[in-house]
Amino acid sequence: MPTLNRLRRPLRRARAPIAIAAAALAALLAAGCSASAATDGSAAAKPSSSASPMAGCGSMPGMTMPACPATSSAEAAAATAAASAGGVNPIPTQVLGTADWQGMKITAEAMTAVPFLIYNGTTMQEVKPPKNVSFHLMVLLNDAQTGVAIPYASVWATITEGAKTPFDESLWPMISRYMGPHYGNNVVLPGSGTYHLSLLVSPPVSARHVEYQDVWLTPHRVNFTFRWKQTS
Repeated sequence: MPTLNRLRRPLRRARAPIAIAAAALAALLAAGCSASAATDGSAAAKPSSSASPMAGCGSMPGMTMPACPATSSAEAAAATAAASAGGVNPIPTQVLGTADWQGMKITAEAMTAVPFLIYNGTTMQEVKPPKNVSFHLMVLLNDAQTGVAIPYASVWATITEGAKTPFDESLWPMISRYMGPHYGNNVVLPGSGTYHLSLLVSPPVSARHVEYQDVWLTPHRVNFTFRWKQTS
């Protein structure tokens, strides 16, 4: 798992911008949730009006997350305005790849990078996307049959382009009203091109009900190839 000391730049104590960031985040996630687009590994991902593929946008036993709301033109405009006000370049949500691991659906998505908050149990600190950020990488782990989110795992993501490795980090465990529990971090790529994404998913470390006693017992790696078109 990443620690606060591993961040490339020192984190600053969140002040007034947190309220603005939170508003922008909520608006952007509401818009992004219904703008998924799949990639086939050879062509650029195209925006789609269909909802995000995760069932119910994630849920946990005893805590049901709301389904993705339909995005109206007014909501989309509000999301764009919120992003522009925060200096964030909106991008359509793209599905970078999906895989199945013993009944666990692994979904990797790219979405608009916005500020997020890290709470360590005592203090709250804000992480702002760098000016040259490409997207926010989000990995969802769900039961393939029920769509229920699977927490308590860890995900290490490596993105390569030929011999170059522009991203090689552990993803933060995150919670979101619209996406539910997931794993994510902001990614900076050198530009447009074809990239290889490798995800190392470690077993959920938790007590388990008996239906999960024989699955996800060792780390598992999945690999995707995606085409990224850098926006200005």
